[in-house]
Amino acid sequence: MQTIAAIDVGSNAMRLVVGRVNYDGTLETLENLRLPVRLGQDAFSLGQIGEETAQLATDAFVRFRKVADDYGVGTIRAVATSAMREARNGDLLSDRIARATGIEIETISGDEEARLIHLAVSHAVHLKDKHAMLIDIGGGSVEVTLSRGNNILSTESYNMGTVRLLQKLSGKPTKLPFIELVREYAEATKRRIKREIGDSRIDLCVGTGGNIEEMGILRKKLFKRESDKAITLEELEKLISALGRLTVEERMRKFKLKPDRADVILPASIVLKMIAQEARAKEVRIPNVGLKDGILLDLAQSLGKASRPSPREQVWTSAMRLGEKYQFDSEHGNLVARLAGTLFDQTQSLHDLDHEDKMLLEVAAFLHDIGHFINTVDHDKHAWYIMQANPLIGLTKAQNEIVANVMRYHRKAMPGVQDENFRALSSKDRLVVIKLSALLRLADAMDVSHKRRVKDVSMKQVRNRWLLKLEGEEGLSLETWALEKRRSLFQDVFGMKLEIEAQR
Repeated sequence: MQTIAAIDVGSNAMRLVVGRVNYDGTLETLENLRLPVRLGQDAFSLGQIGEETAQLATDAFVRFRKVADDYGVGTIRAVATSAMREARNGDLLSDRIARATGIEIETISGDEEARLIHLAVSHAVHLKDKHAMLIDIGGGSVEVTLSRGNNILSTESYNMGTVRLLQKLSGKPTKLPFIELVREYAEATKRRIKREIGDSRIDLCVGTGGNIEEMGILRKKLFKRESDKAITLEELEKLISALGRLTVEERMRKFKLKPDRADVILPASIVLKMIAQEARAKEVRIPNVGLKDGILLDLAQSLGKASRPSPREQVWTSAMRLGEKYQFDSEHGNLVARLAGTLFDQTQSLHDLDHEDKMLLEVAAFLHDIGHFINTVDHDKHAWYIMQANPLIGLTKAQNEIVANVMRYHRKAMPGVQDENFRALSSKDRLVVIKLSALLRLADAMDVSHKRRVKDVSMKQVRNRWLLKLEGEEGLSLETWALEKRRSLFQDVFGMKLEIEAQR
Protein backbone atom coordinates (compact mmCIF):
# COMPACT_ATOMS: atom_id res chain seq x y z
CA MET A 1 0.00 0.00 0.00
CA GLN A 2 1.08 3.58 -0.69
CA THR A 3 -0.10 6.76 0.97
CA ILE A 4 -0.30 9.78 -1.28
CA ALA A 5 -1.56 13.36 -1.02
CA ALA A 6 -2.91 16.05 -3.35
CA ILE A 7 -3.02 19.80 -2.75
CA ASP A 8 -5.25 22.23 -4.64
CA VAL A 9 -3.91 25.79 -4.37
CA GLY A 10 -7.07 27.61 -5.40
CA SER A 11 -7.96 31.27 -5.62
CA ASN A 12 -10.42 31.14 -2.72
CA ALA A 13 -8.94 28.41 -0.52
CA MET A 14 -6.28 25.70 -0.28
CA ARG A 15 -7.26 22.05 0.03
CA LEU A 16 -5.41 18.88 0.98
CA VAL A 17 -6.60 15.32 0.50
CA VAL A 18 -4.68 12.27 1.72
CA GLY A 19 -5.37 8.88 0.21
CA ARG A 20 -4.18 5.31 0.38
CA VAL A 21 -3.72 3.13 -2.70
CA ASN A 22 -4.63 -0.39 -1.59
CA TYR A 23 -3.14 -3.63 -2.91
CA ASP A 24 -6.17 -4.23 -5.13
CA GLY A 25 -5.71 -0.82 -6.80
CA THR A 26 -8.59 0.90 -5.00
CA LEU A 27 -8.09 4.41 -3.66
CA GLU A 28 -9.22 5.15 -0.09
CA THR A 29 -9.54 8.73 1.23
CA LEU A 30 -7.99 9.22 4.67
CA GLU A 31 -8.13 12.98 5.27
CA ASN A 32 -9.67 16.15 3.81
CA LEU A 33 -8.53 19.60 4.94
CA ARG A 34 -9.57 23.04 3.68
CA LEU A 35 -7.82 26.27 4.72
CA PRO A 36 -9.35 29.66 3.77
CA VAL A 37 -6.33 31.35 2.17
CA ARG A 38 -7.71 33.69 -0.49
CA LEU A 39 -4.85 34.21 -2.98
CA GLY A 40 -7.24 35.65 -5.56
CA GLN A 41 -8.11 38.65 -3.41
CA ASP A 42 -4.58 40.00 -3.94
CA ALA A 43 -3.87 38.49 -7.35
CA PHE A 44 -6.99 39.85 -9.06
CA SER A 45 -6.88 43.32 -7.49
CA LEU A 46 -3.15 44.04 -7.13
CA GLY A 47 -1.65 41.70 -9.72
CA GLN A 48 0.54 40.11 -7.05
CA ILE A 49 0.22 38.33 -3.71
CA GLY A 50 0.84 40.56 -0.70
CA GLU A 51 3.11 39.66 2.21
CA GLU A 52 0.31 38.90 4.66
CA THR A 53 -1.40 36.51 2.23
CA ALA A 54 1.95 34.96 1.25
CA GLN A 55 2.65 34.20 4.92
CA LEU A 56 -0.81 32.66 5.34
CA ALA A 57 -0.14 30.48 2.30
CA THR A 58 3.23 29.38 3.66
CA ASP A 59 1.68 28.61 7.06
CA ALA A 60 -1.03 26.55 5.33
CA PHE A 61 1.62 24.47 3.57
CA VAL A 62 3.50 23.97 6.84
CA ARG A 63 0.28 22.53 8.25
CA PHE A 64 -0.27 20.39 5.13
CA ARG A 65 3.30 19.09 5.49
CA LYS A 66 2.65 18.06 9.10
CA VAL A 67 -0.60 16.25 8.22
CA ALA A 68 1.14 14.47 5.34
CA ASP A 69 4.03 13.42 7.58
CA ASP A 70 1.62 12.17 10.26
CA TYR A 71 0.03 9.87 7.68
CA GLY A 72 3.39 8.77 6.28
CA VAL A 73 2.69 10.21 2.84
CA GLY A 74 5.26 9.10 0.28
CA THR A 75 4.28 11.28 -2.70
CA ILE A 76 2.64 14.70 -2.81
CA ARG A 77 1.42 16.61 -5.85
CA ALA A 78 0.45 20.26 -5.36
CA VAL A 79 -1.11 22.25 -8.18
CA ALA A 80 -2.03 25.93 -8.41
CA THR A 81 -4.66 27.52 -10.64
CA SER A 82 -5.60 31.00 -11.89
CA ALA A 83 -4.48 33.17 -8.94
CA MET A 84 -0.94 31.79 -9.02
CA ARG A 85 -0.94 31.82 -12.82
CA GLU A 86 -1.71 35.53 -12.88
CA ALA A 87 0.19 36.82 -9.85
CA ARG A 88 3.46 38.50 -10.83
CA ASN A 89 5.20 36.99 -7.82
CA GLY A 90 3.61 33.53 -8.10
CA ASP A 91 6.96 31.87 -8.81
CA LEU A 92 8.56 33.60 -5.83
CA LEU A 93 5.78 32.37 -3.53
CA SER A 94 6.14 28.83 -4.88
CA ASP A 95 9.88 28.95 -4.19
CA ARG A 96 9.28 30.30 -0.66
CA ILE A 97 6.85 27.47 0.10
CA ALA A 98 9.21 24.85 -1.37
CA ARG A 99 12.07 26.08 0.82
CA ALA A 100 9.84 26.05 3.92
CA THR A 101 8.18 22.67 3.39
CA GLY A 102 9.91 20.79 0.58
CA ILE A 103 6.65 20.73 -1.40
CA GLU A 104 6.95 21.90 -5.02
CA ILE A 105 3.92 23.67 -6.51
CA GLU A 106 3.02 23.04 -10.15
CA THR A 107 1.06 25.85 -11.79
CA ILE A 108 -1.30 24.19 -14.29
CA SER A 109 -3.26 25.46 -17.27
CA GLY A 110 -7.04 25.71 -17.44
CA ASP A 111 -7.07 22.68 -19.76
CA GLU A 112 -5.14 20.53 -17.28
CA GLU A 113 -7.44 21.73 -14.50
CA ALA A 114 -10.47 20.67 -16.55
CA ARG A 115 -8.91 17.27 -17.31
CA LEU A 116 -8.28 16.54 -13.65
CA ILE A 117 -11.77 17.61 -12.62
CA HIS A 118 -13.27 15.46 -15.39
CA LEU A 119 -11.20 12.53 -14.11
CA ALA A 120 -12.68 13.00 -10.63
CA VAL A 121 -16.23 13.32 -11.96
CA SER A 122 -15.90 10.25 -14.18
CA HIS A 123 -15.10 8.18 -11.08
CA ALA A 124 -18.08 9.56 -9.18
CA VAL A 125 -20.77 9.82 -11.87
CA HIS A 126 -21.78 7.32 -14.56
CA LEU A 127 -20.80 9.14 -17.78
CA LYS A 128 -20.86 6.21 -20.22
CA ASP A 129 -22.78 7.01 -23.43
CA LYS A 130 -23.71 10.44 -22.04
CA HIS A 131 -23.07 13.86 -23.52
CA ALA A 132 -22.20 15.77 -20.36
CA MET A 133 -21.41 19.34 -19.40
CA LEU A 134 -19.13 19.88 -16.43
CA ILE A 135 -19.21 23.29 -14.75
CA ASP A 136 -16.46 23.99 -12.23
CA ILE A 137 -16.79 27.33 -10.44
CA GLY A 138 -13.58 28.40 -8.78
CA GLY A 139 -12.36 31.60 -7.25
CA GLY A 140 -10.56 32.84 -10.36
CA SER A 141 -12.17 31.10 -13.29
CA VAL A 142 -15.06 28.94 -14.42
CA GLU A 143 -14.18 25.86 -16.47
CA VAL A 144 -16.91 24.54 -18.77
CA THR A 145 -16.12 21.11 -20.17
CA LEU A 146 -18.10 19.10 -22.70
CA SER A 147 -17.52 15.36 -22.72
CA ARG A 148 -18.88 12.23 -24.31
CA GLY A 149 -18.44 9.19 -22.12
CA ASN A 150 -14.97 9.32 -20.56
CA ASN A 151 -13.51 11.52 -23.28
CA ILE A 152 -13.38 15.31 -23.17
CA LEU A 153 -14.66 17.00 -26.33
CA SER A 154 -13.70 20.55 -25.42
CA THR A 155 -13.02 22.81 -22.49
CA GLU A 156 -13.33 26.58 -22.15
CA SER A 157 -12.14 28.80 -19.31
CA TYR A 158 -14.03 31.98 -18.38
CA ASN A 159 -12.79 34.74 -16.10
CA MET A 160 -15.92 34.59 -13.96
CA GLY A 161 -14.51 33.07 -10.79
CA THR A 162 -16.25 34.19 -7.63
CA VAL A 163 -13.32 36.01 -6.01
CA ARG A 164 -12.53 37.71 -9.31
CA LEU A 165 -16.14 38.89 -9.62
CA LEU A 166 -16.05 40.27 -6.08
CA GLN A 167 -12.86 42.20 -6.83
CA LYS A 168 -14.16 43.54 -10.15
CA LEU A 169 -17.68 44.47 -9.12
CA SER A 170 -17.80 45.17 -5.38
CA GLY A 171 -17.84 48.88 -4.60
CA LYS A 172 -18.13 49.75 -8.28
CA PRO A 173 -19.60 53.29 -8.71
CA THR A 174 -22.98 52.40 -10.19
CA LYS A 175 -26.65 52.55 -9.30
CA LEU A 176 -27.11 48.88 -10.19
CA PRO A 177 -27.21 46.46 -7.24
CA PHE A 178 -24.42 43.87 -7.00
CA ILE A 179 -26.69 41.03 -8.11
CA GLU A 180 -27.51 42.86 -11.37
CA LEU A 181 -23.84 43.67 -12.01
CA VAL A 182 -22.98 39.98 -11.72
CA ARG A 183 -25.81 39.05 -14.08
CA GLU A 184 -24.64 41.58 -16.68
CA TYR A 185 -21.04 40.40 -16.40
CA ALA A 186 -22.08 36.77 -16.77
CA GLU A 187 -24.36 37.58 -19.71
CA ALA A 188 -21.36 38.87 -21.66
CA THR A 189 -20.00 35.32 -21.94
CA LYS A 190 -23.25 33.71 -23.08
CA ARG A 191 -22.37 33.92 -26.77
CA ARG A 192 -19.14 31.96 -26.27
CA ILE A 193 -20.92 29.30 -24.23
CA LYS A 194 -23.78 29.03 -26.71
CA ARG A 195 -21.33 28.67 -29.60
CA GLU A 196 -19.47 25.90 -27.80
CA ILE A 197 -22.63 23.93 -27.04
CA GLY A 198 -24.21 24.53 -30.45
CA ASP A 199 -27.20 22.32 -31.13
CA SER A 200 -25.85 19.51 -28.97
CA ARG A 201 -28.23 17.84 -26.58
CA ILE A 202 -26.74 17.74 -23.10
CA ASP A 203 -27.76 14.56 -21.24
CA LEU A 204 -26.18 15.47 -17.94
CA CYS A 205 -25.08 18.70 -16.26
CA VAL A 206 -22.57 18.31 -13.42
CA GLY A 207 -21.35 21.05 -11.06
CA THR A 208 -18.14 21.02 -9.01
CA GLY A 209 -16.48 23.40 -6.58
CA GLY A 210 -17.07 24.34 -2.96
CA ASN A 211 -19.75 26.90 -3.78
CA ILE A 212 -21.82 24.40 -5.75
CA GLU A 213 -21.50 21.85 -2.96
CA GLU A 214 -22.78 24.49 -0.55
CA MET A 215 -25.73 25.17 -2.89
CA GLY A 216 -26.66 21.50 -2.60
CA ILE A 217 -26.59 21.72 1.20
CA LEU A 218 -28.72 24.90 1.18
CA ARG A 219 -31.15 23.29 -1.24
CA LYS A 220 -31.67 20.43 1.18
CA LYS A 221 -32.20 22.81 4.13
CA LEU A 222 -34.34 25.49 2.48
CA PHE A 223 -36.54 23.36 0.27
CA LYS A 224 -36.77 20.29 2.52
CA ARG A 225 -35.24 17.95 -0.05
CA GLU A 226 -33.84 14.52 0.83
CA SER A 227 -30.54 14.94 -1.03
CA ASP A 228 -27.84 17.57 -1.46
CA LYS A 229 -26.50 15.83 -4.60
CA ALA A 230 -28.44 17.97 -7.09
CA ILE A 231 -30.19 21.30 -7.50
CA THR A 232 -32.85 22.20 -10.07
CA LEU A 233 -32.81 25.48 -12.00
CA GLU A 234 -36.07 26.44 -10.33
CA GLU A 235 -34.50 25.89 -6.90
CA LEU A 236 -31.41 27.77 -8.03
CA GLU A 237 -33.50 30.82 -8.95
CA LYS A 238 -35.19 30.75 -5.54
CA LEU A 239 -31.81 30.42 -3.84
CA ILE A 240 -30.44 33.43 -5.76
CA SER A 241 -33.46 35.46 -4.69
CA ALA A 242 -33.04 34.43 -1.04
CA LEU A 243 -29.31 35.17 -0.99
CA GLY A 244 -29.72 38.46 -2.84
CA ARG A 245 -32.02 39.87 -0.17
CA LEU A 246 -29.43 39.38 2.57
CA THR A 247 -26.13 41.02 3.44
CA VAL A 248 -23.02 38.85 3.80
CA GLU A 249 -23.35 38.98 7.59
CA GLU A 250 -27.02 37.99 7.40
CA ARG A 251 -26.16 35.03 5.17
CA MET A 252 -23.59 33.91 7.72
CA ARG A 253 -26.13 34.03 10.53
CA LYS A 254 -29.19 32.70 8.74
CA PHE A 255 -27.52 29.95 6.68
CA LYS A 256 -24.53 29.29 8.98
CA LEU A 257 -22.06 30.04 6.18
CA LYS A 258 -18.36 30.67 6.71
CA PRO A 259 -17.20 34.24 5.91
CA ASP A 260 -15.24 33.14 2.84
CA ARG A 261 -18.31 31.30 1.52
CA ALA A 262 -21.04 33.81 2.38
CA ASP A 263 -19.66 36.54 0.10
CA VAL A 264 -18.99 34.39 -2.99
CA ILE A 265 -21.95 32.00 -3.05
CA LEU A 266 -24.29 34.57 -4.62
CA PRO A 267 -22.15 35.27 -7.74
CA ALA A 268 -21.46 31.52 -7.99
CA SER A 269 -25.21 30.79 -8.02
CA ILE A 270 -25.87 33.39 -10.72
CA VAL A 271 -23.08 32.05 -12.94
CA LEU A 272 -24.16 28.42 -12.46
CA LYS A 273 -27.77 29.21 -13.38
CA MET A 274 -26.75 31.13 -16.50
CA ILE A 275 -24.52 28.34 -17.84
CA ALA A 276 -26.93 25.52 -16.97
CA GLN A 277 -29.73 27.46 -18.64
CA GLU A 278 -27.68 27.73 -21.85
CA ALA A 279 -27.26 23.94 -21.73
CA ARG A 280 -31.05 23.60 -21.44
CA ALA A 281 -30.55 21.54 -18.28
CA LYS A 282 -33.30 21.09 -15.74
CA GLU A 283 -30.97 20.27 -12.88
CA VAL A 284 -27.29 20.23 -11.94
CA ARG A 285 -25.82 17.08 -10.40
CA ILE A 286 -23.43 17.66 -7.49
CA PRO A 287 -21.03 14.70 -6.96
CA ASN A 288 -18.98 16.45 -4.23
CA VAL A 289 -15.65 15.90 -5.97
CA GLY A 290 -13.26 18.47 -7.36
CA LEU A 291 -9.76 19.27 -8.48
CA LYS A 292 -8.03 17.79 -5.43
CA ASP A 293 -9.78 14.45 -6.03
CA GLY A 294 -8.71 14.44 -9.67
CA ILE A 295 -5.11 15.18 -8.67
CA LEU A 296 -5.18 12.27 -6.21
CA LEU A 297 -6.62 9.86 -8.79
CA ASP A 298 -4.12 10.97 -11.42
CA LEU A 299 -1.29 10.54 -8.95
CA ALA A 300 -2.48 7.05 -8.03
CA GLN A 301 -2.65 6.09 -11.69
CA SER A 302 0.80 7.49 -12.42
CA LEU A 303 2.24 5.34 -9.65
CA GLY A 304 0.94 2.28 -11.48
CA LYS A 305 -1.36 1.14 -8.70
CA ALA A 306 -4.47 1.92 -10.68
CA SER A 307 -5.07 1.36 -14.38
CA ARG A 308 -4.01 4.49 -16.23
CA PRO A 309 -6.03 4.96 -19.43
CA SER A 310 -4.18 5.44 -22.68
CA PRO A 311 -4.29 9.08 -23.73
CA ARG A 312 -4.64 8.16 -27.42
CA GLU A 313 -8.45 7.98 -27.50
CA GLN A 314 -8.74 11.25 -25.59
CA VAL A 315 -6.25 12.97 -27.91
CA TRP A 316 -8.13 11.85 -31.01
CA THR A 317 -11.47 12.89 -29.56
CA SER A 318 -10.03 16.34 -28.88
CA ALA A 319 -8.43 16.50 -32.34
CA MET A 320 -11.68 15.58 -34.08
CA ARG A 321 -13.54 18.26 -32.14
CA LEU A 322 -10.90 20.85 -33.10
CA GLY A 323 -10.96 19.83 -36.76
CA GLU A 324 -14.75 20.12 -36.89
CA LYS A 325 -14.60 23.49 -35.16
CA TYR A 326 -12.36 24.82 -37.93
CA GLN A 327 -14.21 23.06 -40.74
CA PHE A 328 -11.36 20.87 -41.97
CA ASP A 329 -11.44 18.25 -44.71
CA SER A 330 -11.71 15.17 -42.49
CA GLU A 331 -11.30 12.65 -45.33
CA HIS A 332 -8.07 14.31 -46.45
CA GLY A 333 -6.86 14.54 -42.85
CA ASN A 334 -7.62 10.85 -42.18
CA LEU A 335 -5.81 9.71 -45.30
CA VAL A 336 -2.73 11.85 -44.70
CA ALA A 337 -2.62 10.63 -41.07
CA ARG A 338 -2.80 6.99 -42.22
CA LEU A 339 -0.10 7.48 -44.86
CA ALA A 340 2.13 9.37 -42.41
CA GLY A 341 1.78 6.53 -39.89
CA THR A 342 2.73 3.99 -42.56
CA LEU A 343 5.82 6.00 -43.53
CA PHE A 344 6.77 6.28 -39.86
CA ASP A 345 6.64 2.50 -39.40
CA GLN A 346 8.55 1.78 -42.62
CA THR A 347 11.36 4.26 -41.86
CA GLN A 348 11.88 3.29 -38.20
CA SER A 349 15.55 2.50 -38.81
CA LEU A 350 16.08 6.04 -40.09
CA HIS A 351 14.36 8.21 -37.51
CA ASP A 352 14.62 6.01 -34.36
CA LEU A 353 11.54 7.61 -32.76
CA ASP A 354 8.98 5.90 -30.52
CA HIS A 355 5.22 5.18 -30.57
CA GLU A 356 4.38 8.46 -28.81
CA ASP A 357 6.16 10.37 -31.57
CA LYS A 358 4.11 8.42 -34.10
CA MET A 359 0.91 9.58 -32.40
CA LEU A 360 2.14 13.21 -32.58
CA LEU A 361 2.85 12.80 -36.29
CA GLU A 362 -0.57 11.29 -36.99
CA VAL A 363 -2.38 14.03 -35.06
CA ALA A 364 -0.39 16.75 -36.85
CA ALA A 365 -1.19 15.07 -40.17
CA PHE A 366 -4.87 14.84 -39.30
CA LEU A 367 -5.12 18.56 -38.48
CA HIS A 368 -2.41 20.06 -40.71
CA ASP A 369 -4.85 22.01 -42.91
CA ILE A 370 -7.02 23.66 -40.23
CA GLY A 371 -5.31 26.98 -40.97
CA HIS A 372 -7.43 27.23 -44.15
CA PHE A 373 -10.25 28.35 -41.85
CA ILE A 374 -8.42 31.67 -41.41
CA ASN A 375 -6.87 32.00 -44.86
CA THR A 376 -5.48 29.65 -47.51
CA VAL A 377 -2.45 31.93 -47.84
CA ASP A 378 0.01 30.97 -45.09
CA HIS A 379 -2.41 28.35 -43.77
CA ASP A 380 0.56 26.53 -42.22
CA LYS A 381 1.26 29.57 -40.01
CA HIS A 382 -2.43 29.89 -39.18
CA ALA A 383 -2.51 26.19 -38.19
CA TRP A 384 0.28 26.83 -35.68
CA TYR A 385 -1.63 29.80 -34.26
CA ILE A 386 -4.84 27.77 -33.89
CA MET A 387 -2.97 25.01 -32.07
CA GLN A 388 -1.47 27.55 -29.67
CA ALA A 389 -4.96 28.79 -28.82
CA ASN A 390 -6.51 25.29 -28.67
CA PRO A 391 -4.10 22.76 -27.11
CA LEU A 392 -5.27 19.17 -27.46
CA ILE A 393 -6.53 17.52 -24.29
CA GLY A 394 -4.46 14.45 -23.48
CA LEU A 395 -1.16 15.90 -24.69
CA THR A 396 1.41 17.60 -22.49
CA LYS A 397 2.41 21.18 -23.20
CA ALA A 398 5.64 19.99 -24.83
CA GLN A 399 3.76 17.50 -27.04
CA ASN A 400 1.29 20.19 -28.12
CA GLU A 401 4.22 22.39 -29.12
CA ILE A 402 5.69 19.57 -31.21
CA VAL A 403 2.37 18.98 -33.00
CA ALA A 404 1.91 22.72 -33.65
CA ASN A 405 5.40 23.02 -35.11
CA VAL A 406 5.07 19.94 -37.32
CA MET A 407 1.88 21.49 -38.72
CA ARG A 408 3.74 24.78 -39.16
CA TYR A 409 6.39 23.12 -41.34
CA HIS A 410 4.24 20.74 -43.37
CA ARG A 411 4.81 22.62 -46.64
CA LYS A 412 7.20 25.40 -47.77
CA ALA A 413 9.14 26.80 -44.80
CA MET A 414 12.11 24.89 -43.45
CA PRO A 415 12.33 24.38 -39.69
CA GLY A 416 14.99 26.68 -38.29
CA VAL A 417 16.01 28.71 -35.25
CA GLN A 418 15.25 31.89 -37.18
CA ASP A 419 11.62 31.22 -36.18
CA GLU A 420 10.82 32.00 -32.55
CA ASN A 421 8.31 29.13 -32.28
CA PHE A 422 10.99 26.62 -33.31
CA ARG A 423 13.76 28.25 -31.30
CA ALA A 424 11.65 27.99 -28.12
CA LEU A 425 11.69 24.17 -28.29
CA SER A 426 14.29 22.05 -26.53
CA SER A 427 17.04 20.70 -28.80
CA LYS A 428 15.56 17.21 -28.46
CA ASP A 429 12.07 18.37 -29.46
CA ARG A 430 13.47 20.38 -32.39
CA LEU A 431 14.98 17.19 -33.74
CA VAL A 432 11.64 15.39 -33.40
CA VAL A 433 9.87 18.22 -35.25
CA ILE A 434 12.37 18.14 -38.12
CA LYS A 435 12.04 14.38 -38.59
CA LEU A 436 8.25 14.32 -38.35
CA SER A 437 7.91 17.33 -40.67
CA ALA A 438 9.92 15.49 -43.33
CA LEU A 439 7.50 12.55 -43.15
CA LEU A 440 4.37 14.73 -43.08
CA ARG A 441 5.45 16.57 -46.23
CA LEU A 442 5.62 13.29 -48.09
CA ALA A 443 2.28 12.06 -46.75
CA ASP A 444 0.53 15.34 -47.60
CA ALA A 445 2.01 15.33 -51.13
CA MET A 446 0.42 11.93 -51.76
CA ASP A 447 -3.03 13.53 -51.52
CA VAL A 448 -2.20 16.93 -52.95
CA SER A 449 -5.38 16.83 -55.05
CA HIS A 450 -7.59 15.89 -52.06
CA LYS A 451 -9.09 13.20 -54.30
CA ARG A 452 -7.67 10.24 -52.32
CA ARG A 453 -6.21 8.54 -55.38
CA VAL A 454 -3.32 6.94 -53.48
CA LYS A 455 -4.51 3.78 -51.76
CA ASP A 456 -1.27 2.55 -50.21
CA VAL A 457 2.44 3.27 -50.03
CA SER A 458 5.58 1.27 -49.43
CA MET A 459 8.97 2.69 -48.55
CA LYS A 460 12.19 0.74 -48.20
CA GLN A 461 15.92 1.08 -48.50
CA VAL A 462 17.52 -0.17 -51.68
CA ARG A 463 21.31 -0.13 -51.24
CA ASN A 464 22.31 3.53 -50.62
CA ARG A 465 18.94 5.09 -51.45
CA TRP A 466 15.30 4.88 -50.41
CA LEU A 467 12.48 3.98 -52.75
CA LEU A 468 8.90 5.19 -52.22
CA LYS A 469 6.27 3.31 -54.24
CA LEU A 470 2.70 4.57 -54.64
CA GLU A 471 -0.25 2.28 -55.23
CA GLY A 472 -3.56 3.61 -56.42
CA GLU A 473 -5.57 4.80 -59.33
CA GLU A 474 -4.22 5.20 -62.81
CA GLY A 475 -2.24 8.33 -63.51
CA LEU A 476 -0.65 9.41 -60.26
CA SER A 477 1.41 12.04 -62.07
CA LEU A 478 0.25 14.93 -59.87
CA GLU A 479 1.07 13.06 -56.69
CA THR A 480 4.48 12.01 -58.07
CA TRP A 481 5.23 15.62 -59.04
CA ALA A 482 4.28 16.85 -55.57
CA LEU A 483 6.48 14.23 -53.92
CA GLU A 484 9.44 15.20 -56.06
CA LYS A 485 8.96 18.80 -54.97
CA ARG A 486 8.71 17.96 -51.27
CA ARG A 487 11.31 15.21 -50.88
CA SER A 488 14.22 17.62 -50.29
CA LEU A 489 13.62 17.92 -46.54
CA PHE A 490 13.58 14.13 -46.17
CA GLN A 491 16.85 13.87 -48.12
CA ASP A 492 18.50 16.66 -46.09
CA VAL A 493 17.36 15.34 -42.71
CA PHE A 494 18.24 11.67 -43.24
CA GLY A 495 21.12 12.07 -45.71
CA MET A 496 19.53 9.62 -48.13
CA LYS A 497 18.44 9.98 -51.72
CA LEU A 498 14.70 9.36 -52.21
CA GLU A 499 13.26 8.03 -55.46
CA ILE A 500 9.55 8.06 -56.30
CA GLU A 501 7.77 5.35 -58.24
CA ALA A 502 4.06 5.08 -59.03
CA GLN A 503 2.34 1.83 -59.94
CA ARG A 504 -1.24 0.81 -60.64
